[in-house]
Amino acid sequence: MHLKRRNFSARSRLALFFIVQMAADFVLCQLHYMIPEESKHGTFVGRIAQDLGLQISDINSRRLRISSKDGSDYFQVNLKNGILFVNRMIDREALCPEISVCIVQLEVIVDKPVQIHHVDVEIEDINDNYPIFPAKEYKLLIAESRLPGSNFPLEGAVDSDVGTNSVTVYELSSNDNFALDVQSYTHESKSVQLVLKKSLDREQIPFHNITLIAFDGGKPKLNGSAQLLITVQDVNDNAPVFEQSIYRASLLENALVGTFVIKVNATDLDEGENGKLKYSFNKLVPPQTRSVFNIEEHTGIIRSFGEVDYEKKSLYEIEVDAIDKGPYAIAGHCKVIVNIVDVNDNPPEMTVTSLNVPVPEDSPTGTVVAVISVHDRDSDQNGKVTCHISKNIPFKISPTLREYYSLTVDGPLDRERTSEYELDITATDGGAPALSVTKSIKVQISDVNDNPPSFQKSSEIISVKENNPPGSHVYTVSASDSDTGQNSFITYSLSASFLDGIPISSYISVNPENGKIFALLSFDHEQVCYFQCQIIATDAGLPPMSSNLTLHIFIEDINDNAPSALAPFSSSESAVTEMVPRSFKKGQVVTKIKAIDPDSGYNAWISYEVKNLPRNSPFSIGHHTGEITIMRSFIDSDSDQHKLFVELKDHGDPQMSAMVTLIILLVDPEHELPAETKNHKRKANDLSDANIYLIMSICLISSVFLITLIVYTVLRWQKYTQEINALRQNTICPSIAGSWTYTQQRQYKVCLNGAPPKNDLILFTPNFPQSVVEDWNSNTGSLASAGKVRRHISNFSESAL
Repeated sequence: MHLKRRNFSARSRLALFFIVQMAADFVLCQLHYMIPEESKHGTFVGRIAQDLGLQISDINSRRLRISSKDGSDYFQVNLKNGILFVNRMIDREALCPEISVCIVQLEVIVDKPVQIHHVDVEIEDINDNYPIFPAKEYKLLIAESRLPGSNFPLEGAVDSDVGTNSVTVYELSSNDNFALDVQSYTHESKSVQLVLKKSLDREQIPFHNITLIAFDGGKPKLNGSAQLLITVQDVNDNAPVFEQSIYRASLLENALVGTFVIKVNATDLDEGENGKLKYSFNKLVPPQTRSVFNIEEHTGIIRSFGEVDYEKKSLYEIEVDAIDKGPYAIAGHCKVIVNIVDVNDNPPEMTVTSLNVPVPEDSPTGTVVAVISVHDRDSDQNGKVTCHISKNIPFKISPTLREYYSLTVDGPLDRERTSEYELDITATDGGAPALSVTKSIKVQISDVNDNPPSFQKSSEIISVKENNPPGSHVYTVSASDSDTGQNSFITYSLSASFLDGIPISSYISVNPENGKIFALLSFDHEQVCYFQCQIIATDAGLPPMSSNLTLHIFIEDINDNAPSALAPFSSSESAVTEMVPRSFKKGQVVTKIKAIDPDSGYNAWISYEVKNLPRNSPFSIGHHTGEITIMRSFIDSDSDQHKLFVELKDHGDPQMSAMVTLIILLVDPEHELPAETKNHKRKANDLSDANIYLIMSICLISSVFLITLIVYTVLRWQKYTQEINALRQNTICPSIAGSWTYTQQRQYKVCLNGAPPKNDLILFTPNFPQSVVEDWNSNTGSLASAGKVRRHISNFSESAL
């Protein structure tokens, strides 16, 4: 009874272990299907797409495919309806010859994004195999002295099926002397023993022929049989007996040859040679076990003899015989169960199953870069693997499914800072000491167009001398782009803008490849002294990116215009005559010569000088004002007529000049002016009156124009706000040489023969401060040139005179 309870407890523990193992397998898989073995091609297995939450329409676009770890093609997926079906017939016994639960592990892989699902298909056993005994007949020698209850181990039948379809019941053919004792020690091992029910009498029955029948638990039941040929031996009637019927031992894998495993001990009640024992492995012990263990014949000590590898076999069942040395040897039997204890002797195995490189630098966090398979052949904690990667990189590794890890983006990527990462992925098991393996992966970062071309400055100031040859190179702009490939290929263009209604592209052009800027025409400082344009640098990316450079272009003045006198001194062919009474005193102004120079700066600074002036001449001329004044009082010896040659010179290089001839007639106060002179004065008076009306007309027209311009500016203000602000923020110099502003306002009176005094017009030289140009540009809202302002005021002055 005690032995039976112990056997029942052992079977219960084995059954519990089997159930827990199956539950763990189900938890670790994502989907679990079951089909019977030998199912035909096309047999429905499961709606795998629906069960995985995939849309039927996404199966082809996401490239759904399955693979098995052993590379078999037992199953396929119908890509039209997402059904998993049997591709070819499966023989469970051929597929899983030594495993009770036969599972085909499938990996379902889909792309965009990459996902891997683990699917287990359990192959159910059907009762398609008969129990088979290793031999058709067994010959046994049993001494007649053996007592009832003696056991004789038999070789059990083998059934390739598992579970209830395997061997469950043994029966003997009808007889009076023998019975069977069947006991289960493990979930896959049964001990079959022939039990002697009553004593044998060789003289009555020397030979027994009994049929041993094995039945499986399938429906219908299948059976196999073997003949037991028992010879009754009339000698040595006491068999050796072991202290235990079952011995249990544990052995670390990779144990050295000769390591002690266990010692078995048996006793024999006989005396002499019949009581001396020798130990050996039963003939049922397979050669594989004999290559791992051996037993000492005289001591019963079992030692390791070869390589012990837990990954190859974790449990050994060894049948041991103790045989006496009597004339008719009798054997005692026991079973030794050796559990192999796993040690951490296998490092993790790492395989990169999917690597998506290069990775675009704009990849969002969570983008899958690689899928890594990690496996450790050890068990329990020794086979539990964790992965980690090198620090301070924008990637992370995390577990997905059983034995799979995904490498994903974990931070912003910038190819311009780091174009390639070398990741060291380390897989470490949980053994003591832990074993690890490291694998390096190079991840290239691909460029996207995320950097616009950039100029060193947002604006540049350049100057071009007027009268330049058309087509001459005036400047070169250069931009850089930190991207690569076509994303960094830069082309240059000119933004659309206008100068006095004419497109800027009519004045300058830019080479799209090298940024060289060319003048398309010969500039005239007197027409255009300044304008601005924008150069656009655009890369070839998709979408393209660009940046602007504002060019402030100043036309540098050269001295290409000679001074010219204003009316009435504007005609160089005839002399101008002035009447001066002899009563004029020293310091009085006789007349004033007014002149202009279209140039600017020093080139427009005019000086006045009388050529070959006699030493005793009563007249002098202001060097900078052009006023001819009386140096001394007139005397009687002074000639009535004085002819002055006034030279007008600018300060340019080279210097340019003009000549004006002035004839001064001295008259007595009481003498009436000649008729010709009266007509001349009348014309002068008429001209002065006409000037007044002309000035009034110009003022009226200018007021109307100014009102219209203000209204237009208000309407266009919002469109040109940025351009106006840019012009106001930049400090603009009118020319490289600087500007000499010479403005003088003089008002004087000329009295001729008691005529009422007349006020001269207030005149300004054509050299205007830059603020005038800026105000004009600001009021018009366009790129109006200072030259235009100068022409307008010059025309006004000439008309007034």
